[in-house]
Amino acid sequence: MLLCGDIGGTNTTLALFPADGAGPPRRLAAYASADAPGLEHFVERFLGIEAEGIEAACFAVAGPVARDRVATTNLPWLVEAVSLSTGLGGAPVFLLNDLEAIAWGVAGLAADEVAVLNAGRAAVAGNAAVIAAGTGLGEAGLVWDGARHLPFATEGGHADFAPRSEREMRLLRYLQNRWDHVSWERVLSGPGLVHLLEFLRDVEGHRDADQVLAGVGERDRPAAVSAAALERGIPSARAALELFASLYGAEAGNLALKMKATGGVYLAGGIAPKILPALTDGTFRAAFVAKGRFAGFLADVPVRVILAPHVGLRGAAAYLRARRASPSARPA
Repeated sequence: MLLCGDIGGTNTTLALFPADGAGPPRRLAAYASADAPGLEHFVERFLGIEAEGIEAACFAVAGPVARDRVATTNLPWLVEAVSLSTGLGGAPVFLLNDLEAIAWGVAGLAADEVAVLNAGRAAVAGNAAVIAAGTGLGEAGLVWDGARHLPFATEGGHADFAPRSEREMRLLRYLQNRWDHVSWERVLSGPGLVHLLEFLRDVEGHRDADQVLAGVGERDRPAAVSAAALERGIPSARAALELFASLYGAEAGNLALKMKATGGVYLAGGIAPKILPALTDGTFRAAFVAKGRFAGFLADVPVRVILAPHVGLRGAAAYLRARRASPSARPA
């Protein structure tokens, strides 16, 4: 069996896949990441007596992978391949950035596992990109090498937030009062959605924002904002979600230009499927293509929201199978 994991700031999901072929996981379990001091705790709990049957393991981790270890960005964990391998009786362990793992899973997506935000005209031999707003903001690329797509990780979500208007300049100044560095993750993430609502309250005078967050715990605030917008129609929440969709489109367009992603851009993460009505009303697409002389170029770039669950796990399994087929070298 192959042990695969998707480790995020909010949830950790583990699964067992058959080593000799594709298909769904044989077993899967999800845990609240904050409930354990490290990944080893969840691995031991998940496997029990099954550890001896593990051929290899791959963990998709939200953070930069360097020298087979990751200090997670939104979780106080240090994930180390050597330590995990020891706990698995010496089975090889590989660490991937979580967005790189999703990129590995893109090729296996079926037509009914995505929602189209921009039909475009996909270039089969073109680069592609993945962007995912969740607990944080992740970005990855898939470069076409002439025969296949090779996924690679980036830390683009931590690049400088780039305002496009006087209003967004006010947003930037508002956030600079909190942090020395304002990244795209500060506005495009679960916490970022809350920051947008607070900006609308504190700077633009949306007093009904207080009822959105009243009595809601820190972890549940992003969901409360989207529910207030989509289900209750509270004006401040609707305005925050509209601004979020516009910013998401702008940064997805930036990523498409940097990657020359004529093969398409995929929106992953937990937020996009839950706010699909806000992404399909034209706000996202208008911001995506609003790049001056390159508006026509971006109009041809397909944009899809990944609806399928556990694509990162599926990608981690695909990565291990690719290594199994060619063990002498890392496939990407």
